[in-house]
Amino acid sequence: MISGMRIICLTEETVETFYLLGRADVIVGVSQYVERPPEAKCHPVVSQFIRSDIEKIVEMRPDLVIGFSDLQREIASQLIGRGLSVLVTNQRSLAEILENILLLGRIIGEEAKARDLVSSFSQKLEQTRGIVAGLSRRPRVYFEEWDQPRYSGIGWVSELIEACGGENIFAHRAGPLARDREVTDAEVKALDPEIIFGCWCGKKVKLESFSHRYPEVTAVRNQQVWELDPAVFLQPGPALFVDGLDQMLEKIKCALTLTSIY
Repeated sequence: MISGMRIICLTEETVETFYLLGRADVIVGVSQYVERPPEAKCHPVVSQFIRSDIEKIVEMRPDLVIGFSDLQREIASQLIGRGLSVLVTNQRSLAEILENILLLGRIIGEEAKARDLVSSFSQKLEQTRGIVAGLSRRPRVYFEEWDQPRYSGIGWVSELIEACGGENIFAHRAGPLARDREVTDAEVKALDPEIIFGCWCGKKVKLESFSHRYPEVTAVRNQQVWELDPAVFLQPGPALFVDGLDQMLEKIKCALTLTSIY
């Protein structure tokens, strides 16, 4: 175990990982969007997602600052320019998310715990795949990450849908960049999803908007339009395995029951 480390986490999934590894003590600063676990909100807030209080971070003298994705490259550049050590990861698939948990475990001296955690998540993923393996067909799913413009689900979301027995109607466009995932209402209507998930990053989903847009779509006619928690599904970390698999499987099973194919 490495004691006395001071780590600032610019995104939520790193915070949850450290808590699950029993090492909340290494966290000295977090993003204002931290939701998991609830007690993590006690840490000093030093960042939004694409903006950070650089001076405050420098004054805190962390041993390491951890961020995520190309969207935080400017923050990382500024902090490196001020002499801080920065790690920015860019995990985009379920496999990469599990690898990142192992990396974080090694950084804080909890590699064995990280291996056990990843093993449990991998087993849960395979168990979920096994539950739906015998389906005669899979319901068509539209996952909307943002509404204006319309963005469909990122890669790890697409994998989660498939693992839970659904067919992501935009799986072929589940790229890492938002512009890769922009879709039109005409495309959604043409693909006629049987389930719609609204999971808007940073604001509450207006479920009635789907009825207005797609009154003729099967998901709307069968009332299979659901809001999902972005703190679970839009963070590339443990939440996907802790709660995401169960929540998505439950909704897909509900839709399957309606069509008597489960």
